[in-house]
Amino acid sequence: MRRIARLPLRKNVRDYLRKRQNKADMKQALGTLNATAEWKSARTAKSVTEVLVTLQRMMGVRERCMYCLDSHGADIEHFWPKTPYPGKMFHWPNLLLCCTECGRLKGDRFPLDQGQPLLVDPTVEEPWEYLDFDPGTGNIVARFNVSINVWSPKGLKTVETLQLDRREALAAGYRKTFLRLSSIISDRLNTVGPILPGIIDELKEADDHGLLGWCFIGFGQNIQPFSDLRVRHPDVWVACIAAISVA
Repeated sequence: MRRIARLPLRKNVRDYLRKRQNKADMKQALGTLNATAEWKSARTAKSVTEVLVTLQRMMGVRERCMYCLDSHGADIEHFWPKTPYPGKMFHWPNLLLCCTECGRLKGDRFPLDQGQPLLVDPTVEEPWEYLDFDPGTGNIVARFNVSINVWSPKGLKTVETLQLDRREALAAGYRKTFLRLSSIISDRLNTVGPILPGIIDELKEADDHGLLGWCFIGFGQNIQPFSDLRVRHPDVWVACIAAISVA
């Protein structure tokens, strides 16, 4: 998982979503709203198709699922599920790109803590503040906060809901990406000459699963070869972090 920058929608698309939300709100007030049917009737509209295209653009040429970054993003996902929370059904900030498997696992499950989501929204927060990666298994797990001696509640619920620690194919993909990134760093450290030119583009190209955030911002910075790069070439390290932060 990685932090994703949300792109703006064109005005006519924003206007369409606002009109559909107003219509849904009126039906909800009258007690006649069927959220599934309401969304289905809007899903084939040109403006909603443009929403999907915009979400795909946010994920780059691979168009991966915003939750797992392993499978193709097949359709529009409601972060706050549309049936229990119809008031957010057509809100642009609530719409994500999701693969079939993550969509099936999440469904209408949406754990809250005092009204706040316990699932990571990668378009508004840095996932690696709540999640961790196990290089040995390839699993995504909750992050442990050493300072307060507790596992991240949001990390725990995100992993549990999407089963990020129980999907073998997902873990295998993450592990392969980690090995590719490690190999790039090791090769550069063992090469005579400047390290910075080209390394950022090479790392981004190899990062199929958003692991650069974990490697440079999360716990990965403390393990080799990333820790070696941080100690031996702090200028390169800072440049990599800056590039990742604006990705």
